[in-house]
Amino acid sequence: MTPSSGPSRRHVLAAAAAAASAPLIAGVPAEAAQAAGPKTWDLTVLGTSDTHGNVHNWDYYRDAEFDDANHNDVGVAKLATLVNQIRAERAGRATLVLDAGDTIQGTPLATYYAKQEPITSTGETHPMANAMNVLRYDAVTLGNHEFNYGLPLLATWIRQLGFPALAANAVNAATGKPAFLPYVIKEVALAARRGPTIRVGILGLTNPGTAIWDKGNVEGKLVFPGMVETARKWVPIMRARGADIVLISAHGGDSGTSSYGPELPNENPSALIAEQVPGIDAILFGHAHREVPQRFVTNTATGAQVLLSEPSKWGQRLTRMDFTVRKVRGRWTVVDKRATTLNTNTVVEDPAVLAAVRGQHAKTVAYVNQVVARSTVELSAAESRYRDTPILDFINHVQTEVVRTALAGTGYGDLPVLSIAAPFSRTAVFPAGDVKIRDVAGLYVFDNTLEAVVLTGAQVRAYLEYSAKYFRTLAPGAPVDLAVIEDPSVPDYNYDVFSGVDYDIDISRPVGQRITRLVLPGTDTPVADDARFVVAVNNYRRSGGGNFPGIVTTQVYNEQQEIRQLLIDWAQARGVIDPADFFQPNWKLVREGVPVF
Repeated sequence: MTPSSGPSRRHVLAAAAAAASAPLIAGVPAEAAQAAGPKTWDLTVLGTSDTHGNVHNWDYYRDAEFDDANHNDVGVAKLATLVNQIRAERAGRATLVLDAGDTIQGTPLATYYAKQEPITSTGETHPMANAMNVLRYDAVTLGNHEFNYGLPLLATWIRQLGFPALAANAVNAATGKPAFLPYVIKEVALAARRGPTIRVGILGLTNPGTAIWDKGNVEGKLVFPGMVETARKWVPIMRARGADIVLISAHGGDSGTSSYGPELPNENPSALIAEQVPGIDAILFGHAHREVPQRFVTNTATGAQVLLSEPSKWGQRLTRMDFTVRKVRGRWTVVDKRATTLNTNTVVEDPAVLAAVRGQHAKTVAYVNQVVARSTVELSAAESRYRDTPILDFINHVQTEVVRTALAGTGYGDLPVLSIAAPFSRTAVFPAGDVKIRDVAGLYVFDNTLEAVVLTGAQVRAYLEYSAKYFRTLAPGAPVDLAVIEDPSVPDYNYDVFSGVDYDIDISRPVGQRITRLVLPGTDTPVADDARFVVAVNNYRRSGGGNFPGIVTTQVYNEQQEIRQLLIDWAQARGVIDPADFFQPNWKLVREGVPVF
C-alpha cells in the first residue's frame, strides 16, 4: 500500500506569529532603511529535525530525566515552549514552523505505538502526531526512519497530522508520480492587521538511502530519485505557481558524502542543492544530527546566497531563520536573512504537549520497566568497541541460535553460523540482578530485523578488513588513548564484531591489511577463502547500510523478526542471563602480534 498524496487528507494550518527584533538590511537598521526606501517586512521560520520519537525530556533507558555531558535537554515539549515564546514575541506577525524529518522512530515511546500497540491496529493517535499537532507545525518532511515500520503505519500517521507531510522525491514505482505531497505554498500575513501577504513555498525532500535501509518496506512500491535533481524539477514549478519565497525542508546533511556507494543518489546533498539549484532562499536540513546554526552557500548560477541551518537532534535545538522582505515593482525580494539555533535546555516543557501525550508516556514507562530476567553479574557495553565483551556476545549468541534453529534440516543446515553485531551503545548495562526491557532496549536501540546470508571465507575477511577501518593507526609502543582510539569519521554503528571465527585486528597496520589472524574457533586452522558460512546480520547492514562489502546478497533467512524482541524473548524464556552460557572471547586488538590490552 502506497500512501496517497494531496491536501484533502489533512488540514493545512495557517501560520501566524511574530517578530523579535528589528532586522538589519545590509548592515543598516530596518527603520532607517524603511525611511529611505520602500517599506520592509519580516518573516520568521522556525525549524526542528530528527526528533526521533522524543516528546518528554525523558531517558526511557535510564528511567530518568534526560541528561548528557553537555546538559542538553530533548523533546517536542521543550521545542513547543521556545516556539510559543517566539510566537508571542512576534505578536501575530508571520511565523512558520517546519520539521525536516525522522520523527516516528527512535525511543521506546515511538516503538511501543509501532510494535506493541500499533496505531494501524488500535486506531489510537500516534504520540508524535499528538505532540506535533499541539505545537501547530506548518509542514513536516518525511525522513528515512519514517519508513521503518512500513507504508501502512506511515500512511496512518500522516492522516493523523493537522498539517502536510512532504516528500517530493518519494515516487510511486508503478505510476512514476509523487507518492506524497511534494510541496505546499502557504499564503501568510506579514502583519496582524491590514498587512500584506506573502506566498511561501515549502519543498520537502526525503533521503534516497531509504531504498537501501528500508528495502523490505519500499522495494517495488517506491523509488527515490536524487534530492538535487528533484529540487531542480520542483523549484521552478513552485515559482511559476506563485511562490514568492522558496524554502526547502531536506532530510539530508550538507557534507556531500554518503554512507553507501554510488549506486544511489547522494545521502547528504543539502549544500549541493543550494549551490546547483537556482531560486532557493533557504534550506532547513537534518539527518546528520549536527548543529549548524547558520551557513551560507553561493548558488553558482545566480550568485545568490542560500541560507542553511541544521538544529541538531532529538529536540535539543530549534533553528530560527529571520528574513527581511520588500516589495519592489510588485515582486517580493529578500533583502536580508540570517539564522541561529536556540538551546531547549533554557526553557521548561510545554504543559499542553505533556498533557497530550501523558497517558502514552506512562504506558511506555510501565512497559519498559518490566523485568525479563536476572543477570548473574553486571554486563557493560562501555568497552565493546575495543574489547570482546559478554554483552555484545549476548546479541551474537541469540542471533546465531535463532538462525541455526531456523535453518536446521535445510540445505544450509550443515554450514557453520557466524553472527555480526555492532556496539550501538557505549552506556548500556545489564545490572547484576533484575534486567528490564529498558536495559535490553538500551543495548539494541534500533528497530532492526534479523536476516542471514551465505559468505565465503574470503568475503568474511574482506568484511572484517572494512570494519577494522574504524580504528586509528597506532604504532607499536605508542600510547593508547581509549577516548580517541577510533577514527572519528566512522560511527560506532558502522563497526561490526563477528562471532564464530577467531581473529586479530592489528591497528599498527594500514587499513585493508589489519586482519592478521583469521582461524576456525579454538584452532590454529586458517579460514579458507572458499569456505562457506551462514552469517546472521541485521536488515540495515544486509541491505547495504554502511557500504560493507559482500553483504548485499540473497538472504537464506528472513522472517522479519525484530532483533531487540528476540533478545527480550530469549531472556524471558531462560529467566537468567549468565555469560557462561554465551561468552566466547574470539577477537582482540594487537600491534605486531602483541595484544593492546
